[in-house]
Amino acid sequence: MSNIPCITEQSIITSKRLTTRVLTSGNKAGCPIIFIHGNMSAATWFEETMLRLPAAYYAIAPDLRGYGMAEEAALIDATRGLEDFSDDIAALMQTLHIPKAHFVAHSLGGGVMWRFLAAHSDKILSLTQVCPASPYGYGGCKLDGTPCYSDGAGSGASSVNPEFANRLAQKDATTESNFSPLNILNNFVWKPPFQPQRIDAILEAALAQHCSEKAYPGDTTTSPNWPFIAPGQYGPVNALSPIYQKEPLAFCDISKKPPILWVQGEDDAIISDQSPLDLGTLGQMGAIEGWPGETVYPPQPMRQQIANSLKLYESCGGNIETKFLENTGHSPYLEKPELFDSILHGFIAKNTVTA
Repeated sequence: MSNIPCITEQSIITSKRLTTRVLTSGNKAGCPIIFIHGNMSAATWFEETMLRLPAAYYAIAPDLRGYGMAEEAALIDATRGLEDFSDDIAALMQTLHIPKAHFVAHSLGGGVMWRFLAAHSDKILSLTQVCPASPYGYGGCKLDGTPCYSDGAGSGASSVNPEFANRLAQKDATTESNFSPLNILNNFVWKPPFQPQRIDAILEAALAQHCSEKAYPGDTTTSPNWPFIAPGQYGPVNALSPIYQKEPLAFCDISKKPPILWVQGEDDAIISDQSPLDLGTLGQMGAIEGWPGETVYPPQPMRQQIANSLKLYESCGGNIETKFLENTGHSPYLEKPELFDSILHGFIAKNTVTA
């Protein structure tokens, strides 16, 4: 639950697709900015960023399907990739009577926005991608996006550590295990030794992840391919599997291209060309037996994929800005708020004037 003054929490907003919590702040008559959160997260993570916006803007942050206070009965059809999330955002905009908005997306939310950009570019004034998932998904794919195996073995729910998944489902707030959610946040989601001042609220939001075989981590199936388990058909992590990303670069083909800002923490361990959460990296390190080698199953070059896709977007007429932040992990808006704000505010101001 929100505990910051000036944030309006609306726990029941129902669109034609989803009932969920939406946080808002600022001038309702102002230019809207919609914040799309990442995995193991919720709208709560953006509260301070929302409050620091200039007075001319109206901030909106929903809990995505499968997260926070979104209705638990609303499952994610992973076989559609990230389309369920994209469709939910469009439906929410329709319900709130918002024809266009700036967008700020983080991590999985960034993956969602590649899809939303392809389908709804007319609704976007500008797009700020903060440590986004690659357009090709997460785990188990090569530089050009080709899945290492046709069944996606080692990606999606098949890449999730079972102990971590169990502790997340049990809402474990301790640090007694390396796989306790709080330790995962502290070791991977921001660069140690940083910890957010509002860590209790941040952790509470993370522990509000919907957990079940059809939610997080999602279902799996056995595979003849290393590591002998493959993604199933439900849940947000399966939705990130490269086998479910249809036309991942379709956003480069849209006629009118909104400007994109890519903000990336240089020390981000999650979105990396050698991510320790990617089974290709772990296999290369010898942490998982039987790795078939770099030719068959390389570490996913996520940042290079993002850079290449944005270069293509730019060559097709889009405007791209890139900011890599030193000594920063996966959550620049939490770790370097003043620097992040200066970058974001300048970008949206410039594109509000020209939109």
